[in-house]
Amino acid sequence: MTRWLSRSGLAAALVTVTVGVGAADSHEPGRRIYNFRCYFCHGYSGDARTLASTYLSPPPRDFTRTTPDALSRTSMLRAVTDGRPGTAMQGFAGILSPDEVAATVDFVREEFMRRKSRNTQYHTAENGWNEHQRHRAAFPFATGEIALDTPFEHLTNEQRQGKALFLSTCVTCHDRGRTRNPGPAWDARPLSYPRNLYVPGDNAKAVDAVSGASPYLKHEIAPKLLLATPLERRGEALFQKNCAFCHGADGTGKNWIGRFMEPHPRDLTDPAFMRGMSCRQLAQRIRDGLPNTSMPAWGDVLKPPEIDAIVGYISRAFVVESVQNRGRLPGNGSVTQPVENQCGSANLAGHSTTGAHHAFDHRSTVR
Repeated sequence: MTRWLSRSGLAAALVTVTVGVGAADSHEPGRRIYNFRCYFCHGYSGDARTLASTYLSPPPRDFTRTTPDALSRTSMLRAVTDGRPGTAMQGFAGILSPDEVAATVDFVREEFMRRKSRNTQYHTAENGWNEHQRHRAAFPFATGEIALDTPFEHLTNEQRQGKALFLSTCVTCHDRGRTRNPGPAWDARPLSYPRNLYVPGDNAKAVDAVSGASPYLKHEIAPKLLLATPLERRGEALFQKNCAFCHGADGTGKNWIGRFMEPHPRDLTDPAFMRGMSCRQLAQRIRDGLPNTSMPAWGDVLKPPEIDAIVGYISRAFVVESVQNRGRLPGNGSVTQPVENQCGSANLAGHSTTGAHHAFDHRSTVR
């Protein structure tokens, strides 16, 4: 429960509650007090599934997981009146009368702890939410049924629409219902990254800790191919100049720009996906693009031999090496052993983009 809510402009609209003698008489007054003063942390239905709870440690109590026998009425009256040291629960002495405190506690014990009821619904016609069911595609993301960071390609078309709706409207109040990887509580992710004219990957000059601090920096470092063929070297230059902006210099798509795109750029180092991708398919996608994604068609920008070179580089730098993970010098990320590239110059020569038919098989050998 939050003391600061009493200072809001809504305080003037709060009707003074007169509590009757019987528990039944105090139930609805207790509901009104709870819905005004307690919902922000504990939730309208007492389950503490609120935005505030994601920032508080320890989190607010989930009354639906507590029974009246496990939590005494006396201790609850004391907590509401005096607060709980070491938590965000502040006392309401001087704000609520003893009768109002008792009415609120009795309401919580009956409504949430005993009945496990859902209490007041916020999204009602009276609150301005007419036909709220028409937004049901977004509900799983608000309730946490579907994790908000579920990969875009793992969602159905309806779920993708629901996620887009959630992120454009519902997220303002619901924040994130559930995520598989919540990340750090405090993160150095600047909206203006890179800062102070710092160019990622430019390590020629000293970089101050503020400008260079970012979880995305490691994805702006390209793998070093010390034994690359001429085709792979040409593809390396073309990829880093054209493709790395979205896919990252390391091909993961986990760079700053890539994390903001929806769906995210393909992780070219993912063996599960690339195992089923052929050189021909990849060349076709580079040439023609992918509808309903941020992947543009490069057929009018890159010549067929240039697309072949990029395919050869991806096969060598991201597929074979990332899966085999051998032939690297400790600490510098350099590839030093000859690698059999199934999309290399021998396989692509004379085929142009349509002839690049060899599969990205993770069993490619490192000699």
